[in-house]
Amino acid sequence: MKRTFGGVLTVLGIIGLIYTGIQVINHTGNTTTLIVVGLISILFFFSGIGLVKNTKDEM
Repeated sequence: MKRTFGGVLTVLGIIGLIYTGIQVINHTGNTTTLIVVGLISILFFFSGIGLVKNTKDEM
């Protein structure tokens, strides 16, 4: 269950980082909004990676 949640967080983080990158390149969007979305995406990405990495497989 934790690995699945970690995977979901990682994917959400990647999507948010891609969205932020596209908005920065196109010079669209409010700067404050892009910073907040980028920081939340980084948080999701690294917490998801941490969950996947530190959770052992149990069967």
